[in-house]
Amino acid sequence: MDQLVLIFLVLLATIVAEPLGERVGLPPAVLLTVFGCVLALIPAVPLVHIAPDLILPLVLPPLLYAAARRTSWQQFAESWGPITMRAVGLVLATAAAVAAVFHAWYPGLPLAAAVALGALVAPPDPVAATALAGRLGLPRRLVSVLEGEGLFNDVTALVVYGVAVQAAVTGRFSTLDALGEFVLSAVVAVAVGLGLGWAGSRLMEWLGDATLKVALTLLLPFAAFGLAEAWDGSAVLAVLVCALYLTDAVTRSDDTEYRLVGESFWEIIEMLVSGFAFGLIGLELGTVLEAVGPDWGRLVSGAAVVIAVVVGLRLVWLLATWLLFTRWRARHRGDEPTTWRETLVTWWAGMRGVATVALALAIPLTTDDGSAFPGRPEILFTAFAVVLFTLLLQGPTLPLVVRLTGVHADTERERTLERELWTRVLRAELARLKELAATEDLPEEYYERLRAKFVERLSRADPEAADEDARATARRDAELIGQIRTVQEEVLAAGRRAALAARREPGMPPDLVDRVMRRLDLRSAS
Repeated sequence: MDQLVLIFLVLLATIVAEPLGERVGLPPAVLLTVFGCVLALIPAVPLVHIAPDLILPLVLPPLLYAAARRTSWQQFAESWGPITMRAVGLVLATAAAVAAVFHAWYPGLPLAAAVALGALVAPPDPVAATALAGRLGLPRRLVSVLEGEGLFNDVTALVVYGVAVQAAVTGRFSTLDALGEFVLSAVVAVAVGLGLGWAGSRLMEWLGDATLKVALTLLLPFAAFGLAEAWDGSAVLAVLVCALYLTDAVTRSDDTEYRLVGESFWEIIEMLVSGFAFGLIGLELGTVLEAVGPDWGRLVSGAAVVIAVVVGLRLVWLLATWLLFTRWRARHRGDEPTTWRETLVTWWAGMRGVATVALALAIPLTTDDGSAFPGRPEILFTAFAVVLFTLLLQGPTLPLVVRLTGVHADTERERTLERELWTRVLRAELARLKELAATEDLPEEYYERLRAKFVERLSRADPEAADEDARATARRDAELIGQIRTVQEEVLAAGRRAALAARREPGMPPDLVDRVMRRLDLRSAS
């Protein structure tokens, strides 16, 4: 089987896994990982030959950008405490604990090699957290912290990993150099992210066309990743800063077409790339087994101990920080604290993914003196075992944990917030309409007609905000809304059929018809 055919099969499985996962009750990420493992065990299927140092640059930039588009600087600032405790504190604690246990289990291995393993298994994967936790109807604050942790923990893990691998390869280590490298990587990353974000937003204003703008947003994450890496900065942090800057710039824009096109485009990109990433995890099983050799059975016990440390330490850490932040909130903010049930869900949602596999495969084969990298087979097998355990055991059982703990989103509060937001939006529109009617000398009949339309929308969005006449009108309109929608859909469908029929007529430019079809589609979506 050709490599290109293999990639096509994984991408096809990504599309099929979406509806299949809904029917069988399993997350698509789990199905794709199993699919990749099955392919890896078939003798006729070749091993995947993607250079390890290319996996992260190809997969992480678009996935990080897509995830960052759903958050904001403000949301991160509101949850900075829990995110920092996990993305920095928990990652460092996990790396240290795993290194100690692994070094004790394999006393012949140097400590630097054990720290490299600890660093690459420490960070939960942002793709896994979004793909699995985001589908379970969890409270928004919980999903926000999980995504924030997944987005920023790679920054810490990659620096520790790089220092440990360098120490194992060269035999030299300096704590001062390590701290300096951490600070330098962060400064360079922020500078690159802000610089590309600013330049990208200015270029988008000049481009004008929505398609060109969306194409630019696809290139910028790769540019941020590559530049930061070339200048010894944190590539992950550079992508996140760039994405957050651009997202904030877009929210201040009135470019509706760009947002419509960009939303659809990035949904497709995220689905395909994340599916490929999970399929790649399974496909790399063959590569790992080949590197480990036939005596992989002797490594199972060591891998089990590391899994216990990774999973157990996360539970202990989260319970401890839950108690800490519960008391802090009670003294400073008065918000309702996160419950122990939510802490259990957060604990079980700590899946590892493509970053762990890619970093393990990227470990050098030899050191500077030409000898084999110490413990590379053990590190590969253990890292892969951690990923498979967290994805294939924690992933499928996470919905059960959510049900048993009774954690769910406060839908009534969200509906109230949405209603209040609609009220703010529509009141702002009415105020602006009144200003324009005065300055533009709008005829009274047109002003009243437009005002009645906006008042009607306000009464539908928030009946309590409208007067009695508007509420009565809204109640009458609600009785006819189903019939009106049906008629409107049928009328628009007739127009689309006419446009499509014209596309097949001689002399009718297809691109002209496509422009008309796009406007018709936007009318249907509005």
